[in-house]
Amino acid sequence: MLRNYLKIALRNLFKRKGFTLLNIFGLAIGMTCCLLILQYVNYERGFDQFHDDADRIARLRIDNYSEGKLLWKSATVFPAFAPTMKKEFPEIEEAGRLIDANLLLTNEARNVKFNEQKGYFADPSMLKIFTIPMLKGNPATALNAPEKIILSESYAKKYFADENPIGKVLKVSGMGNPRAFEVTGVFKDYPANSHLIIEYLVSYSTLGKFLKETGDTENSTETAWGWYDFYTYFKLRPDATIAQVQAKMQDLCDRYINSKRDPKSNRRTEAYLMPMTDIHLYANFNQEAEVNGNGQAVSWLFLIAFFILAIAWTNYINLATARSLERAKEVGVRKVMGALREQLVGQFMMESLILNLSALVLAFTVSYFAMPYFSNFLGQQISFSFSNNVGFWLMMLLVFVAGTFLSGMYPAFVMSGIKPIIVLKGIMPKLTGGVSMRRILIVSQFSASIALIIGTIVVYQQIKYMRNQKLGLDIAQTLVLEGASSVRDSLFQASFKPFKNDVLKLKGAENITLSSTVPGDEVYWTNGARWMRKPKEFNTTMYIMSMDYDFVPAYDMKMVAGRAFSEKFGEDQHRKNILLNESAVKALGIENAQKAISEKVVVGGDTVTVIGVMADFHQESLKRAVNPMVARINLQNGGFHSIKLRTDDVSGTLAEVQGLWNRYFPNDPFNYFFLDKHFDRQYKSDILFGKVFGFFAMLAIFVACLGLLGLSSYNVLQRTKEIGVRKVLGASVSSIVVLLSKDFLKLVIIASLIAFPLAWAVMNQWLQDFASRINIQWWVFLIAGISALIIALITISFQSIKAALMNPVKSLKTE
Repeated sequence: MLRNYLKIALRNLFKRKGFTLLNIFGLAIGMTCCLLILQYVNYERGFDQFHDDADRIARLRIDNYSEGKLLWKSATVFPAFAPTMKKEFPEIEEAGRLIDANLLLTNEARNVKFNEQKGYFADPSMLKIFTIPMLKGNPATALNAPEKIILSESYAKKYFADENPIGKVLKVSGMGNPRAFEVTGVFKDYPANSHLIIEYLVSYSTLGKFLKETGDTENSTETAWGWYDFYTYFKLRPDATIAQVQAKMQDLCDRYINSKRDPKSNRRTEAYLMPMTDIHLYANFNQEAEVNGNGQAVSWLFLIAFFILAIAWTNYINLATARSLERAKEVGVRKVMGALREQLVGQFMMESLILNLSALVLAFTVSYFAMPYFSNFLGQQISFSFSNNVGFWLMMLLVFVAGTFLSGMYPAFVMSGIKPIIVLKGIMPKLTGGVSMRRILIVSQFSASIALIIGTIVVYQQIKYMRNQKLGLDIAQTLVLEGASSVRDSLFQASFKPFKNDVLKLKGAENITLSSTVPGDEVYWTNGARWMRKPKEFNTTMYIMSMDYDFVPAYDMKMVAGRAFSEKFGEDQHRKNILLNESAVKALGIENAQKAISEKVVVGGDTVTVIGVMADFHQESLKRAVNPMVARINLQNGGFHSIKLRTDDVSGTLAEVQGLWNRYFPNDPFNYFFLDKHFDRQYKSDILFGKVFGFFAMLAIFVACLGLLGLSSYNVLQRTKEIGVRKVLGASVSSIVVLLSKDFLKLVIIASLIAFPLAWAVMNQWLQDFASRINIQWWVFLIAGISALIIALITISFQSIKAALMNPVKSLKTE
């Protein structure tokens, strides 16, 4: 029986090659899109899964409240959490900390030096929590004493070429006096699909030793409950859960943190554990190690994958039911010859299986060869990685079987239900239910397509808005040099002043300024602050940056009250004066910017005077709200040197600046970046989402149009005689095109009315993630609706015009 089904199915499919190819092509495109999106979703959801015990690892975060209002959420916490929780919570197997170790590393033997920013001071226990395969060295002792460092395989080659680095020394600047770190290990390059980028780890006790040398008598790296710069991870015991540990966290915070504060201050800290595998997609807190992804965007793309697949299967249902009239005589004859309805259903299901299976094979083939191009399009190293994923194969099998069954079952029942006596009398049956179902499916298809068009426009608008919105400062044509680490304090100024003077003599440089941070970087330096007129218990958190006299004019920042720092006022350099932004004025409880001038503010224990108020500016992306900022003068070190360039000869000026740098700072590498590109990196995940969303939205519309093209073809085929009669009676080409198109266009209009509110609700929800966002304008819906109508009209007109131009004599001879 199956053999007979297969023979007849193949015969029917080859008989209508155009129908067969259109169906396979449409289904293959839908399946290919689904596979590619699933690869991307799998990549995004696979971050940090490479750890052996990823499901047992969690990271701690803290939320800080004042007066009952949330001030901030931080991915970094106090260093005392790790040892305290390890001691008090039996559910915890290992606890470990990481803190940024931004250092100038030098191999003097090979004259190799780089400012490095992708390394951490790390507890020895981190090698037990994370899976970091050691290629050389003993993981048990590699980080167990001060001034030890382990390198990634790439960094070992970077500094030591093909030499064995174990036991060798790297000179380190950036921690007071120059130090020598012993290389005690080399680990396999850390995977890119991680929320951290780790190129080297320095023993945690190195930081404690350094702080002790600089006067720390409290062993702060172990005992501090106020210094929140430490990423803290826990590996739970196999029988423990995050919920069990979380249930004890508030009591711990109350005992060690909240109870130590003045009750009148109304300040409160809460701590939460987060599964490490959730960090990349669902953590967007202060001081994240890297720019994370967007879990909501990934979820929407996951749904879009099945939208496109559903549109492709809908095409099959539409085309198959449209052919039911053509195959009515076949069904009638077979029923008269004794065929049972279930046998006819089996026959049509076999055709559905062959078409879907052919499309699936084609989709896998195309996906495999398209993956490198798709990866380049995304800017991610995504491979065709499902070969060993049993869960994926089971899901794909389930989806394929369900889709094949559902898309084949309805046409099979429609066609097998035709009454043979009516057909054999030469009367074509009226399948009212089939027509209604096709209309419903067309409306569903185009509703999804129009919603995708709206989504694409809104995503593009939001990204464009964020990238083009005025930031409150000018970042164009700005070259930023990473500051010198080898010289500090007065020695730094002795080199920087002549360097600055020579830079200003360059034809391509307009000005140069120093600062602890630049736009696009998160400000990690925070302190408690209060207005002196407020009670002592009133305190709020301020984000602090240091700058020199030229920063405000160099970045063309607006002062709304008072003045900026100036060399004309000697008291400025003694760090007794500060600038605030408008948000800081509000946070301190001062009525307005003008009234803030000359007011006394306590910042981190220092009483300082407000001399000016800067207009709010976006230090970070527009996804985040503007933080209350305090600016202090600092001339003794340079985190970053910002040079405003003229547009004439950027490459030539860059070379001249490098020459001056090598002259004045010979022990520091020349590292630079252009600020506009640096700022835009914050939008990486949003830009990527926009590209993927737009690309697959266009493919979804294309697949829907394939189905519309097929349906219009069969519509024309069924009305061939009618068209011939109308032409003989004098109908014009345009009137026939309108006749054949209007029913489809009505369905597209209905689809638009359904899609508009749905798209608005979904995209409005997506926009809630942005502190600064657009309002969805009415014309977005108008453009989407008109675009869908035009696309549908072009698709339908291809067949309609062809039919309208046909010789009526041939039309009237058609059987």
